Amino acid sequence: MMSVSPAKGRIALFVHHPRCSIQSVNGIIKSLEEHYVFKTFTKHEIEEGFFDDVDIVCFAGGIGDSDAYDFLFRDNGDSIRGFVQNGGRYLGICMGAYWADRHYFNLLGDVSADQYIRRPNTCTRRYYSKAVECNWNGTTDRFFFYDGPAFIGNELSFTTVARYTNGDPAAIIKGRVGLVGPHLESQEFWYDKPYLHKHWHKDTHGKLLLNFVDRLMEK
Repeated sequence: MMSVSPAKGRIALFVHHPRCSIQSVNGIIKSLEEHYVFKTFTKHEIEEGFFDDVDIVCFAGGIGDSDAYDFLFRDNGDSIRGFVQNGGRYLGICMGAYWADRHYFNLLGDVSADQYIRRPNTCTRRYYSKAVECNWNGTTDRFFFYDGPAFIGNELSFTTVARYTNGDPAAIIKGRVGLVGPHLESQEFWYDKPYLHKHWHKDTHGKLLLNFVDRLMEK
Protein backbone atom coordinates (compact mmCIF):
# COMPACT_ATOMS: atom_id res chain seq x y z
CA MET A 1 0.00 0.00 0.00
CA MET A 2 1.17 3.51 -0.79
CA SER A 3 1.56 5.78 2.23
CA VAL A 4 -0.44 8.99 2.12
CA SER A 5 1.19 12.17 3.37
CA PRO A 6 -0.86 14.03 5.96
CA ALA A 7 -2.68 17.08 4.66
CA LYS A 8 -0.83 20.31 5.14
CA GLY A 9 -2.32 23.27 6.94
CA ARG A 10 -3.14 26.35 4.86
CA ILE A 11 -1.88 29.84 5.66
CA ALA A 12 -3.04 33.13 4.13
CA LEU A 13 0.06 35.32 4.20
CA PHE A 14 -0.20 39.10 3.96
CA VAL A 15 2.45 40.88 1.87
CA HIS A 16 3.09 44.61 1.79
CA HIS A 17 6.76 45.48 1.49
CA PRO A 18 8.41 46.93 3.55
CA ARG A 19 5.90 46.81 6.45
CA CYS A 20 5.31 43.09 5.97
CA SER A 21 8.52 42.61 4.08
CA ILE A 22 9.37 40.21 1.29
CA GLN A 23 12.35 39.03 3.36
CA SER A 24 10.18 38.18 6.35
CA VAL A 25 7.49 36.58 4.19
CA ASN A 26 10.07 34.41 2.42
CA GLY A 27 11.61 33.43 5.76
CA ILE A 28 8.20 32.38 7.08
CA ILE A 29 7.54 30.25 4.00
CA LYS A 30 10.95 28.58 4.25
CA SER A 31 10.45 27.87 7.96
CA LEU A 32 6.93 26.46 7.65
CA GLU A 33 6.68 24.87 4.19
CA GLU A 34 7.30 21.37 5.55
CA HIS A 35 3.86 21.41 7.21
CA TYR A 36 1.99 24.25 5.48
CA VAL A 37 0.99 25.62 2.09
CA PHE A 38 0.44 29.30 1.40
CA LYS A 39 -1.74 31.74 -0.43
CA THR A 40 -0.88 35.43 -0.37
CA PHE A 41 -2.93 38.59 -0.30
CA THR A 42 -2.25 42.31 -0.20
CA LYS A 43 -4.03 45.49 0.84
CA HIS A 44 -6.29 45.21 -2.21
CA GLU A 45 -9.79 43.89 -1.68
CA ILE A 46 -9.98 40.09 -1.52
CA GLU A 47 -12.75 38.09 -3.14
CA GLU A 48 -15.61 36.73 -1.08
CA GLY A 49 -14.72 33.40 0.53
CA PHE A 50 -10.96 33.99 0.32
CA PHE A 51 -10.44 32.64 3.85
CA ASP A 52 -12.82 29.68 3.53
CA ASP A 53 -10.01 27.15 2.93
CA VAL A 54 -7.52 28.76 5.34
CA ASP A 55 -6.42 27.65 8.84
CA ILE A 56 -4.24 30.64 9.74
CA VAL A 57 -3.94 34.25 8.63
CA CYS A 58 -0.35 35.44 9.03
CA PHE A 59 1.26 38.88 9.23
CA ALA A 60 5.03 39.12 8.94
CA GLY A 61 7.44 41.74 10.21
CA GLY A 62 9.12 44.59 8.44
CA ILE A 63 10.03 48.25 8.59
CA GLY A 64 7.54 51.02 9.19
CA ASP A 65 4.91 52.33 11.54
CA SER A 66 2.19 50.02 12.85
CA ASP A 67 -0.24 52.93 12.45
CA ALA A 68 -0.26 52.19 8.70
CA TYR A 69 -2.99 49.72 9.73
CA ASP A 70 -5.84 52.03 8.69
CA PHE A 71 -4.42 52.42 5.20
CA LEU A 72 -3.47 48.78 4.70
CA PHE A 73 -6.69 47.19 5.98
CA ARG A 74 -9.34 49.63 4.84
CA ASP A 75 -10.74 46.99 2.48
CA ASN A 76 -9.96 43.70 4.25
CA GLY A 77 -9.85 44.49 7.98
CA ASP A 78 -13.39 43.35 8.73
CA SER A 79 -12.88 40.09 6.82
CA ILE A 80 -9.68 39.33 8.72
CA ARG A 81 -11.24 40.11 12.08
CA GLY A 82 -14.30 38.04 11.21
CA PHE A 83 -12.12 35.09 10.19
CA VAL A 84 -10.45 35.04 13.62
CA GLN A 85 -13.66 35.67 15.55
CA ASN A 86 -15.26 32.74 13.73
CA GLY A 87 -12.55 30.28 14.76
CA GLY A 88 -9.63 31.05 12.47
CA ARG A 89 -6.11 31.43 13.81
CA TYR A 90 -3.89 34.52 13.73
CA LEU A 91 -0.09 34.45 13.53
CA GLY A 92 1.78 37.73 13.97
CA ILE A 93 5.53 38.34 13.98
CA CYS A 94 6.94 41.73 15.03
CA MET A 95 4.79 44.22 13.04
CA GLY A 96 2.12 41.57 12.64
CA ALA A 97 2.12 41.02 16.40
CA TYR A 98 1.56 44.73 17.05
CA TRP A 99 -1.52 44.60 14.80
CA ALA A 100 -3.24 42.11 17.13
CA ASP A 101 -3.43 44.88 19.76
CA ARG A 102 -6.65 46.66 20.80
CA HIS A 103 -5.78 49.66 18.62
CA TYR A 104 -5.84 47.52 15.46
CA PHE A 105 -7.48 44.08 14.99
CA ASN A 106 -8.35 44.00 18.72
CA LEU A 107 -7.75 40.28 19.28
CA LEU A 108 -6.08 40.30 22.71
CA GLY A 109 -8.65 41.53 25.21
CA ASP A 110 -6.82 43.15 28.13
CA VAL A 111 -3.36 42.15 26.84
CA SER A 112 -1.33 44.74 24.92
CA ALA A 113 1.55 44.57 22.46
CA ASP A 114 4.04 47.15 23.78
CA GLN A 115 7.40 48.25 22.38
CA TYR A 116 9.99 46.18 24.19
CA ILE A 117 12.60 48.94 23.83
CA ARG A 118 10.41 51.17 26.03
CA ARG A 119 9.72 48.62 28.73
CA PRO A 120 11.31 48.77 32.23
CA ASN A 121 14.70 47.01 32.49
CA THR A 122 14.81 46.18 28.79
CA CYS A 123 18.13 44.91 27.45
CA THR A 124 18.05 47.49 24.62
CA ARG A 125 16.71 50.98 24.00
CA ARG A 126 17.59 51.06 20.31
CA TYR A 127 15.33 49.94 17.49
CA TYR A 128 17.95 48.87 14.95
CA SER A 129 18.61 45.19 14.19
CA LYS A 130 20.40 43.19 16.86
CA ALA A 131 20.43 39.78 18.52
CA VAL A 132 18.65 39.91 21.87
CA GLU A 133 18.69 37.21 24.51
CA CYS A 134 15.46 35.32 25.14
CA ASN A 135 14.52 32.18 26.97
CA TRP A 136 12.51 30.04 24.55
CA ASN A 137 10.77 27.10 26.21
CA GLY A 138 13.49 26.86 28.82
CA THR A 139 16.49 27.33 26.50
CA THR A 140 18.37 30.63 26.31
CA ASP A 141 19.59 31.92 22.94
CA ARG A 142 19.97 35.18 21.02
CA PHE A 143 17.24 36.03 18.50
CA PHE A 144 17.15 38.52 15.64
CA PHE A 145 15.24 41.58 16.84
CA TYR A 146 14.08 44.79 15.20
CA ASP A 147 11.85 46.85 17.54
CA GLY A 148 9.48 43.99 18.28
CA PRO A 149 6.80 43.92 20.98
CA ALA A 150 6.48 42.48 24.44
CA PHE A 151 3.05 41.21 25.52
CA ILE A 152 1.78 42.82 28.68
CA GLY A 153 -1.29 41.89 30.68
CA ASN A 154 -2.85 39.07 32.66
CA GLU A 155 -0.44 36.19 32.08
CA LEU A 156 -3.06 33.71 33.26
CA SER A 157 -4.96 34.48 30.06
CA PHE A 158 -2.24 33.22 27.70
CA THR A 159 0.58 30.71 27.39
CA THR A 160 4.06 32.22 27.45
CA VAL A 161 6.46 30.44 25.10
CA ALA A 162 9.42 32.84 25.39
CA ARG A 163 10.60 35.69 27.60
CA TYR A 164 13.01 38.59 27.21
CA THR A 165 15.73 39.08 29.83
CA ASN A 166 13.54 41.50 31.84
CA GLY A 167 10.87 38.80 32.18
CA ASP A 168 8.41 40.27 29.67
CA PRO A 169 6.73 37.69 27.42
CA ALA A 170 8.37 37.65 23.97
CA ALA A 171 6.15 34.97 22.38
CA ILE A 172 2.66 33.96 23.45
CA ILE A 173 -0.36 31.93 22.43
CA LYS A 174 -3.67 33.40 23.54
CA GLY A 175 -6.54 31.25 22.37
CA ARG A 176 -6.13 31.01 18.59
CA VAL A 177 -3.75 33.97 18.39
CA GLY A 178 0.00 33.32 18.28
CA LEU A 179 2.39 36.28 18.54
CA VAL A 180 6.19 36.51 18.40
CA GLY A 181 8.29 39.63 19.01
CA PRO A 182 11.70 38.48 17.64
CA HIS A 183 12.27 37.20 14.09
CA LEU A 184 12.53 33.42 14.18
CA GLU A 185 12.15 33.39 10.38
CA SER A 186 15.43 35.32 9.95
CA GLN A 187 17.79 34.10 7.23
CA GLU A 188 21.59 34.19 7.18
CA PHE A 189 21.81 37.28 4.95
CA TRP A 190 19.95 39.25 7.63
CA TYR A 191 23.05 38.82 9.84
CA ASP A 192 25.07 41.13 7.62
CA LYS A 193 27.19 42.81 10.32
CA PRO A 194 30.05 41.15 12.22
CA TYR A 195 28.33 41.81 15.55
CA LEU A 196 25.25 40.01 14.19
CA HIS A 197 26.72 37.19 12.13
CA LYS A 198 28.29 35.48 15.13
CA HIS A 199 24.73 34.92 16.35
CA TRP A 200 23.45 33.28 13.12
CA HIS A 201 21.31 30.35 14.26
CA LYS A 202 21.84 28.05 11.24
CA ASP A 203 18.07 27.77 10.66
CA THR A 204 17.38 26.36 14.13
CA HIS A 205 15.04 29.27 14.91
CA GLY A 206 12.96 28.41 11.86
CA LYS A 207 12.34 25.01 13.46
CA LEU A 208 11.22 26.78 16.65
CA LEU A 209 8.76 28.80 14.56
CA LEU A 210 7.45 25.64 12.94
CA ASN A 211 6.89 24.06 16.36
CA PHE A 212 5.19 27.24 17.56
CA VAL A 213 2.77 27.26 14.62
CA ASP A 214 2.08 23.53 14.97
CA ARG A 215 1.18 24.24 18.59
CA LEU A 216 -1.12 27.07 17.49
CA MET A 217 -2.83 24.68 15.08
CA GLU A 218 -3.80 22.48 18.03
CA LYS A 219 -6.01 25.26 19.42
